[in-house]
Amino acid sequence: MTAAAKDRIRIALPENSMRYEQDSEWCLIDSQDGWREIRFHDYAELYTITGLYERVFYEILQCSSPSTVRTMLVDAMRRAGADIGRLRVLDFGAGNGIMAEELVKAGVSGVVGVDILPEARDAAMRDRPDVYEDYHVVDMAALTEDEHAALARYRFTGMTSVAALGFGDAPPDAFRESYNLVEDGGWIAFTIKDTFLSDQDPSGFSALIKSAISDGTLEVHASETYQHRIATTGDPLHYKAIIGVKKSDLPS
Repeated sequence: MTAAAKDRIRIALPENSMRYEQDSEWCLIDSQDGWREIRFHDYAELYTITGLYERVFYEILQCSSPSTVRTMLVDAMRRAGADIGRLRVLDFGAGNGIMAEELVKAGVSGVVGVDILPEARDAAMRDRPDVYEDYHVVDMAALTEDEHAALARYRFTGMTSVAALGFGDAPPDAFRESYNLVEDGGWIAFTIKDTFLSDQDPSGFSALIKSAISDGTLEVHASETYQHRIATTGDPLHYKAIIGVKKSDLPS
């Protein structure tokens, strides 16, 4: 995106004294058609405007998740003596390709994106046309036999999921299906908001992830709580990044 194009998008955030749940945050944009409100989790709408997603989340709200995950994955694989150049990654909740771009920089052999939104694929092909080997628009929680077979043929040796889990955007069943498409011995790297790992978590992610770690389904090589981004109030939003090796499938 050119500097001139970015300058045409005017963005206004709520007063920082106004507090919202993370999935209810919003901004106003003026892209020459008048001001309108967009919720941050209305990803389809965000992706349709070139550069808006990066402007809001990375320039204004200082999102650090993709670079954090790349650094942690590279370091963990190096310590384990594993070759990242042999990694073929399923990028779950791929969005417009920011995580895939980080993976390509790190030297992976290939990345295949999956997302439930056709707008996400369109944005990835527009903004980062060279980072994906392929990109599938599918509901990972309800794959057809043909969709599952199409993904299984890649024989994934890695999976990433960055800022995609929870809030109803990607349920535990979708994460389970993606995880199980990775071959045993493959590398798993994902982030999740810290509250989804609490004992009070109603989403199902806390039980799923804690069980996978405790029973050895996922062998953790690195784990870190970090600042994912700031909220519209300026307060930090903390996520947990987990890097590990898949030992077996997650049970249904």
